[in-house]
Amino acid sequence: MIAGGRFRCAAGAALWSLLGLASATAGAERMEPVPKELQEVGITEHLDASLPLQLVFFDEEGNEVALGSFFEPSRPVILTLNYYECPMLCTLQLNGLVKALKELDWTPGREFEIVTVSIDPAEKPELAKAKKEVYLAQYARPGASAGWHFLTGTGENIAALADTVGFGYRYDPKTRQFAHAAAAFVLTPDGRLSRYLYGIEYSPRTVRLSLVEAAGGKIGSSFDRLLLYCYHYDASRGRYTMVAVNIMRLGGLVTVFAILAFVGGYWVREARGRRRKAA
Repeated sequence: MIAGGRFRCAAGAALWSLLGLASATAGAERMEPVPKELQEVGITEHLDASLPLQLVFFDEEGNEVALGSFFEPSRPVILTLNYYECPMLCTLQLNGLVKALKELDWTPGREFEIVTVSIDPAEKPELAKAKKEVYLAQYARPGASAGWHFLTGTGENIAALADTVGFGYRYDPKTRQFAHAAAAFVLTPDGRLSRYLYGIEYSPRTVRLSLVEAAGGKIGSSFDRLLLYCYHYDASRGRYTMVAVNIMRLGGLVTVFAILAFVGGYWVREARGRRRKAA
């Protein structure tokens, strides 16, 4: 996928490509117009944008909750925008997220939070609750219920949230479905956009490092922070890749410390030897 561009796809997991057709006379390529159903559909990255945390939604029990109530110090948030009666794409995306989360030893509600918001204002908390039960059963992680929130809301608040993260979607009254993209948004503990994770399959390492990065290193081990030094996020590939320069720098530091340890040990042994001779 193309970094920073618009990613266009329709519900039903169909990715639409723009086809270049050869001109019979000039041999030049032209681009087919985007189908009307997919206009304004896609994702435009708004990295570091602050979410409108004052927006109010409804949780699975029908209680009004401010978006900001799911953000706590040192705890990053994974946000997904779906709709609960989506026939295919949303299911594939959430299944892919669960698959990646199963590989992590972290649990929502402890190290991070997950907020799933329906883009369909017609959907109600009862449906959100049923969908939550499905995915908690699939995830099968004790304690995850407290950290994975399935929300519904008004069209106005849904649109405000979607606009902030750059999530374009469109309702098709003919099919009674939404055309939308598949992406997860990784947010900092204070509600800023840190990373976009595209598609329906997520690398567990990418998810983990994205959370560590979003939290500013306040979660995860020293080894996780070391991995962030050795890896950088390749938006064109949707994952973290190794950075040769950083690895060389790290290798140089290791070498320096090894030399210092060797010289220090040598000095200590020499000093002990001189003390024994003096005695």
